[in-house]
Amino acid sequence: MRVGLKAMPGDASASNSIRFDVLTIFPELLDSPLKEGIIRRAREAGQVEIVCHNLRDYAFDKHAMTDDRPFGGGEGMVMKPEPLAAAVQAVQGMAPQPARVILLSPQGRPYTQRLAEELAGQPRLLLVCGRYEGVDERFAVRYVDEEISIGDYILTGGELAAMVLIDSITRLRPGVLGCSDSAGCDTFSRGGLKYPQYTRPRTFEGMEAPEVLFSGDHAAVAEWRLLASVERTMAKRPDLVCGLRFTPAELKTLHRHGLVARLKENGWSNQPDNR
Repeated sequence: MRVGLKAMPGDASASNSIRFDVLTIFPELLDSPLKEGIIRRAREAGQVEIVCHNLRDYAFDKHAMTDDRPFGGGEGMVMKPEPLAAAVQAVQGMAPQPARVILLSPQGRPYTQRLAEELAGQPRLLLVCGRYEGVDERFAVRYVDEEISIGDYILTGGELAAMVLIDSITRLRPGVLGCSDSAGCDTFSRGGLKYPQYTRPRTFEGMEAPEVLFSGDHAAVAEWRLLASVERTMAKRPDLVCGLRFTPAELKTLHRHGLVARLKENGWSNQPDNR
């Protein structure tokens, strides 16, 4: 059984869409979140195609077994290599463009915004959702292009990790977000945290929003946001400081406010952003 959440076939933009194939034993688990919000709109606009494939459809026995006990004994079950291999082979043939095969695994490359940006340039991704104690190593060696981990913690399966990739990659595709600048201004887009945000009311429980945001001076607002972003990153995520990137103009502003010296004290070295 395949649960198809596809680009509209007649949409002119479908040729520029990205396709996700998700291999899972629980395809319905992903059904609801993939039908809401930005992802729903991207599907309707032909910007993304998502097809969930039930791994049990590719099992070889009458009980549709996809897991078995580990050789050598031990706890839990291991996902069998034959159904996984058969599924990947079949799914690869369902579209002309070969898919990059990604196994969601705690052993994988840590998932970051930069990796999301890298994957957003791919035309097709096949996401394999692991379960139990993992997958047979022989399948991973033969069929997987890359393993990715969304964090140092354990989930019951790779489905939620697959959803994280689909959401974060889809929003980076051209035209998906309503504002073309949104993705470029996100937290982590320059390597650090985004500046604080404020909206109505202007005064909340005695706390005022920063006056500069009402000045109408776009340059002053941009400068405040840059400084606030750097201050916030140093205070809340000092581990990100080393990866911060700035344009030459931004570096001049940071020098003027004495922040370059503080950044260097926190391990930063000049990594120019040539935007």
